[in-house]
Parts: sequence; C-alpha cells; structure tokens
Amino acid sequence: QVQLVESGGGLVQAGGSLRLSCAASGRTFIFSDYNMGWFRQAPGKEREFVAAITWNSGSTYYADTVKGRFTISRDNAKKTVYLQMNSLKVEDTAVYYCAAGGGSVSVSEYGAWGQGTQVTVSS
Repeated sequence: QVQLVESGGGLVQAGGSLRLSCAASGRTFIFSDYNMGWFRQAPGKEREFVAAITWNSGSTYYADTVKGRFTISRDNAKKTVYLQMNSLKVEDTAVYYCAAGGGSVSVSEYGAWGQGTQVTVSS
C-alpha cells in the first residue's frame, strides 16, 4: 500500500511562487518504478492534469495552462516529487493532488492519490 502526502500549499499573492512536495511511503511501494503526476481541482470543477514526470525524470509533461510557469521534478532517493510554481495566477487556486501511476494526463491512469494541499492565489 502506498501513502502520498502533499505539503507546501498556502496563500500567496498573484505573481508569487510556491513549491509543493509530495512524499511517498509504503512497505512494498518502489517509488522509482512509478511515473508521478500533479493534478488540481478548483471548487465546482473537474480534477485536471497539471504536470507529470516519468520514473527516471527522462520526460516531463505540462498542461498548456501552466507551461513555462510550473516545473515538476523528483528525487527518487527521497521518494519525493515536487512542483515548483512561479508567476502564480488567481486561476491557479485549487486543491493540488499528487498521484502515482501512469504518467499520462488522465485521472483514471493513476492508482494512488494524496489527500491534497490547498493553494490560494489572491489578486
């Protein structure tokens, strides 16, 4: 069984930055075997893809809405995936979730999810 715990969310002004972390644990979970993704869900909206990274950091993928502003990275030794968010906009306000699994843009491709961390961007 895998546990994913996000941290680093908070309240920030538009134009500011935040760095989210997601720490993985689990007796049989081999972090370096999995692609990882970040998703977000705003009130009243569907959960949407933000970014993904392959197991060896060989490839990264981003939603068009965050490309050039957000950077996903991972440290397999620390079993942690990060999301550096710069130039934040009010529309980035959402609960951010990390997920382990397919590495695609589809929610259904991911089998394990964290509990989420709130990011609020004020104008």
